[in-house]
Amino acid sequence: MENYSVVILILTIMIGLSAIADQIKLPYPVLLIIAGISIGFIPSIPPVSLNPEIIFLIFLPPLLYDAAFNISFKEFKTNINTIGTLSISLVFLTAVGIAVVAHYLIPNMTWPLSFVLGAILSATDAVAAMSITKGLGLSHKTNTILEGESLINDASALVAYRFAVAAVTGSAFVFWRAGLEFLILMAGGILVGMLMSKILGWIIRKVDRNQLVILSFLLLTPFLTYLIAEHVHVSGVIAVVVLGLGIARFSVKMFPQKLKEQSKSIWDIVIFLLNGLIFILIGLQFPYVIKSISKVMVWQYIGYAFIITIITLALRMVRVFWQKSNLQRAFDKGKGRITEFALLDFKNSLIISWSGMRGIVSLAIAIGLPEKLSDGTPFPERNVIIFISVVVVLFTLIGQGLSLPWLVKKLNAEP
Repeated sequence: MENYSVVILILTIMIGLSAIADQIKLPYPVLLIIAGISIGFIPSIPPVSLNPEIIFLIFLPPLLYDAAFNISFKEFKTNINTIGTLSISLVFLTAVGIAVVAHYLIPNMTWPLSFVLGAILSATDAVAAMSITKGLGLSHKTNTILEGESLINDASALVAYRFAVAAVTGSAFVFWRAGLEFLILMAGGILVGMLMSKILGWIIRKVDRNQLVILSFLLLTPFLTYLIAEHVHVSGVIAVVVLGLGIARFSVKMFPQKLKEQSKSIWDIVIFLLNGLIFILIGLQFPYVIKSISKVMVWQYIGYAFIITIITLALRMVRVFWQKSNLQRAFDKGKGRITEFALLDFKNSLIISWSGMRGIVSLAIAIGLPEKLSDGTPFPERNVIIFISVVVVLFTLIGQGLSLPWLVKKLNAEP
């Protein structure tokens, strides 16, 4: 079977299973992942490998842009303290926590390799969480925090990953240099995103009567913005997020209602197809990577992945409830700009904690590990790192994916 035939088959199965998921009341990301795993074990299906560069270019820009465009800027600004905590400090805390566990638990995992694994699994995938909780009645605050976290944490994880891989190849880690590069990546991404949003706004004003051209530019610009930002070595993720936020504010004043409806219809289809394809591709990776692991070690590595999953969930819960206490303390003392609307209660704190699922970004950067070091020797424990990363992603998506709707309904049912 040719590769294009496999893609068409996957898309057909994805659309059909999405409809079935609504009927059987099962979160469609979970159903698609299970389907992907099953398809991957069919002998006649060729291995479907993920190209990290294609994943970052094809999937990230539209998903990030759509989330940024639709997020409430007012809610985002109100909850910026919590969003920043989850998307920056929690990412690095998780990377360190996983590294410590991996170093002392998994054989042959040096400190640099442990930090590589930690960086890969440090960022959450709110696309999965939002897909699973859609229609469950989450508050605007919870939705905004989860979406806001996903808009920024990919950039933090990619910086941590870059320095961890450099440490494996023998480069010395310098904390101040890492911090400076992170700031440059973020600031540069913001500047590129602002510039592109200004340019797109100017173009839309000039061709305001040609809605087909406007829609085409709206579809193309996220990809172009990402490419430009990455070409000048700043954060493409942040650039696309800023672009989405800027165009969202611009659209309120300039877009006629008909154009808004057309744009929303097109983006709904694009995001639906990309989301579904992501979850099936995640499932397809398990049969592919399991072949690279010794059969006698498979269950042992699955056990390591389960422990890491528990650790990441525990770290997230501790940090979220710690943030809840910090916000309440700051509000009570009247310090800073913490308003009553920024406070977290027990319910949304627990839902946010349980929504820390890993996804396509973790898979892409894991599979994107270099096969060889600069001296030509194989990258140490590469297959082990990829296998554990895939299993952790599956554990979080299936385990938390199945239990999150139940948790949300139970919390909403309580008086």
